[in-house]
Amino acid sequence: MTRIDDTPPAWDERTQLTTFLDYTRDTARAKCDGVSAENARKALLPGSPLMTMSGLINHLRWVEYYWFQVVFLGEEDRGPWTEEDPDREMRIAVEFPLTQLLDEYAEQSARYRELVAGNGLDDQARRAVRNGLHVDLRWILLHLTEETARHNGHLDILREMLDGTTGD
Repeated sequence: MTRIDDTPPAWDERTQLTTFLDYTRDTARAKCDGVSAENARKALLPGSPLMTMSGLINHLRWVEYYWFQVVFLGEEDRGPWTEEDPDREMRIAVEFPLTQLLDEYAEQSARYRELVAGNGLDDQARRAVRNGLHVDLRWILLHLTEETARHNGHLDILREMLDGTTGD
């Protein structure tokens, strides 16, 4: 997989925000290059039994779903989580090949690029979040970039523990 550069092709706010989100997405996928199916399912941190490479990729996919479709568009939440198992997306990820999870994440990212392109950065989410606030699309893009970048650090740690591979 070729990772995009984090330098935007233009300097307007939208291009900068979407470039950084795409860069963090591509970085997450790049962290998984060459990982075996077995290694993708390994939980290496004793205090974090759900933290696998597969689990993190599936989590990133479902986090974007939640923020774009459930919060921004106001659609019904059809995510895999439940009140009894709020981290279910990470738990069930080991049941699927990492390649499938990566493909689904990439396909979904492409759809969300279109959604973002068709809406204004000041457009507010249809569904309220904490304290009844309606965040705007700009905030969602920033939040997803932060969340994806944070989990890229987790992917870094897992990858180094699995096979010694390090990188950006």
